[in-house]
Amino acid sequence: MPLKVAIQMDPIAPIDIDADSTFRIAEEAQARGHSLFYYTPDRLSYREGRVLAKGWPLEVRREKGNHFTLGAEQEVDLSEWDVVWLRQDPPFDMGYITTTHLLEMIHPGTLVVNDPFWVRNCPEKLMVLQFAELTPPTLIARDLDTIRAFKAEHGDIILKPLYGNGGAGVFRLDPNDRNLASLHELFTGINREPLIAQKFLPDVSNGDKRVILVDGAPVGAINRVPAEGETRSNMHVGGRPEKVGLTERDLEICAAIGPALKEKGLIFVGIDVIGDYMTEINVTSPTGIQELERFDGVNIAEKIWQAIEARRA
Repeated sequence: MPLKVAIQMDPIAPIDIDADSTFRIAEEAQARGHSLFYYTPDRLSYREGRVLAKGWPLEVRREKGNHFTLGAEQEVDLSEWDVVWLRQDPPFDMGYITTTHLLEMIHPGTLVVNDPFWVRNCPEKLMVLQFAELTPPTLIARDLDTIRAFKAEHGDIILKPLYGNGGAGVFRLDPNDRNLASLHELFTGINREPLIAQKFLPDVSNGDKRVILVDGAPVGAINRVPAEGETRSNMHVGGRPEKVGLTERDLEICAAIGPALKEKGLIFVGIDVIGDYMTEINVTSPTGIQELERFDGVNIAEKIWQAIEARRA
């Protein structure tokens, strides 16, 4: 049965159609006969009991430089749509959080993917704290002395913004580093949020694995290898994707977290695994679909839509 699908995302014009997961989701939806409507988060509004969006009917095509066509601009009542995709990238700031509150007002009558209540309450670097036995030693703190004590205990740590993304602001502080106080001053001067510190995992030199889960079940993984001289493996900052399989430990991690993801309506999730440890659970706008499809020859977008269609049915 054809569905009316609205996609809340960042501007579509500059995306890389060979890597962008939202484009692949839209492409598969169109192939399945669903109609598409596109809008950016700043065009979402609430007015007198209705959640509205100003945007455009959308058609996509796999043609670089000509990958989309927009229909006439219109304002729609999102409660009249079957599915809304919450797909803009972080930062996970109050603007992002506000969109989750507005979309929660139409869910589940309109199926919002991922569930906006749980997107708001399961930030990437915080949901993992519920599974401490699966993660490296981790600290959430703003106080400099507390962070210093954690570094003294573990020697070699990663320090990063709690609500950052794409590898931005990630620092490795080894036992000889003398920059902790300066970095703390920099971060705390920007915002009032805590920082996250984790024990450095040397296995990152072999890659940071992105495991994709659909409705709580693992469907595959890619390995992201840091560029020469880099600690960060994010593809945004030069990490190289490689084909990789799921290990017994990966499956153990997925079995532990999968039921919670499914129960919370987190249909499309990407977790980060370094060695034997999970470091993040990405629920806002996870990536990696296209790389995984090319490596494994599996239609991941199809699996995502099958899960959505089953829920709508």
